[in-house]
Amino acid sequence: MPATWQQFATQSPDLAARGAAQFARTGLALVGTLRRDGWPRISPVEPFIADGQLYLGMMWRSRKALDLLRNPRCMVHSTVSNRDGSEGEFKVYGLAVEVTDVNERERFADVVHAAIGYRPQEPEFHCFAIAIESVAFSQLRDGQFHHQVWRAD
Repeated sequence: MPATWQQFATQSPDLAARGAAQFARTGLALVGTLRRDGWPRISPVEPFIADGQLYLGMMWRSRKALDLLRNPRCMVHSTVSNRDGSEGEFKVYGLAVEVTDVNERERFADVVHAAIGYRPQEPEFHCFAIAIESVAFSQLRDGQFHHQVWRAD
């Protein structure tokens, strides 16, 4: 059964802290979705962790949002800016759940505004909470490859 960010963080606080730091480092991530024809699509997105959820906001009717509305399977991958592996990479695999509750969307808009100074306007944006199936973090440290995995079950 998929987990919220809070459930994941409760079970694996060190890994969740690493993931939050990876997302905060650049404020960006890549979301992998499946196009209508089955081919993968990767797109930039700003991840926000709030109210115990990992949220992704998207422009109204963007291709990535339409992908998720059609098929909620996705992965969220931290951005990587060097090739030596020292900064690490954080990956979340799960299902994008469309947020339709007006109060939750308002809280999400408040979080976005506080973080970047822009406020999404109703109803012209998509908001998804990620139901987490698994998480992985990989990093090269001291010449050794380190890998951590967490699974919702």
